[in-house]
Amino acid sequence: MERIEALVIGAGPAGLMAAEALGAAGHSVVVADAKPSPGRKFLMAGKSGLNLTKAEPFEDFVAAYAEAGVHLRPMLEVFGPDQVRSWAEGLGQPVFTGTTGRVFPTAMKASGLLRAWLGRLAGLNGALRTRWRWTGWQGEGITFDTPEGPREVLADVTILALGGASWARLGSDGRWADVLAGAGVPLVPFQPANAGLRVDWSAPMARRFGQPVKGVALRVGDGPWHRGEFVISARGLEGGGIYALSRPLRSGATLIADLVPDWSLEKTAERLSRPQGKASLSNHLRKALRLDPVRLALLMEFARPLPTGPALAGLIKALPIRHQGPRPLDEAISTAGGVAWAGVDDGLMLRARPGTYVAGEMLDWEAPTGGYLMTGCLATGLWAGRAAAARL
Repeated sequence: MERIEALVIGAGPAGLMAAEALGAAGHSVVVADAKPSPGRKFLMAGKSGLNLTKAEPFEDFVAAYAEAGVHLRPMLEVFGPDQVRSWAEGLGQPVFTGTTGRVFPTAMKASGLLRAWLGRLAGLNGALRTRWRWTGWQGEGITFDTPEGPREVLADVTILALGGASWARLGSDGRWADVLAGAGVPLVPFQPANAGLRVDWSAPMARRFGQPVKGVALRVGDGPWHRGEFVISARGLEGGGIYALSRPLRSGATLIADLVPDWSLEKTAERLSRPQGKASLSNHLRKALRLDPVRLALLMEFARPLPTGPALAGLIKALPIRHQGPRPLDEAISTAGGVAWAGVDDGLMLRARPGTYVAGEMLDWEAPTGGYLMTGCLATGLWAGRAAAARL
């Protein structure tokens, strides 16, 4: 049976960062991944610009992780937004900060960064094995399905970085959950995070598919208002404005839209009270409230038959959007749930399996898009890698 000093299973951002930490500490590292090539979800994220992190006050950054911020804080203190920028630049990938504070590689894609990263790992005595699918443990042995058939290895330390349970075609299929549950690891059920909403549209809405919705504020139930754009799609509502509210929307709570968030209720009612003349109601709403066709379509979709007077103004300021819950788990950008924090020690080692660590989206945390996901994966990967190196 082959003996390996340090084994990392999963070649996404968390796994590669863990491997880098182990290699930098002088250890021989093998990275195993089920797919034919590494970093597939990382490369997919890079197609829209590869948002690495976000430049904002540290306390605001940690707050984006909600209650998981208590656990992640020490890791983010070691490898937070400033360190992510320096790390990318150290790989020869200059970065820039957009107007919203989001940080991107100047190249606006992931391929160059991944190539440089893999080159660094190769120089640190790291080896990559693709098409090696982890199947669990056989006693102390770690088992894989490989192109050459079943394989079993022994490792002094192992880091699991297998992702969450979304985008299975890119490698994050969540199949590891049954293996860990069988080993006595406490798990929190998976739920979609940063997911679109399912909406059963009427036929006339088809002409709006693919169109962005701008100038709208959203809230869930009685929660705070949130400004953000989203897109009407054949499947429902997609985009950052919706993703940011994924967590409260999972409970089935009502989504509320303010179609004129810069106007008060009184101003909205006053504008509606102006003479309509011979104009149709749609044209009157468009002219009086400066509603573009997309916002007007949303109003017609969810408020007909339209009331009159103050009731109409109230609906325009707080339009309930009927939906059928989030898109399926595999379509979500990320997932909540995974290995419970009670199941790992301060170094992210599994209490039920000493010498085995977990990192990245396998852990029970979630965060909105905007750089938080990538930074969380990198930070937990580095933390687990350094803890494993210390054990060695």
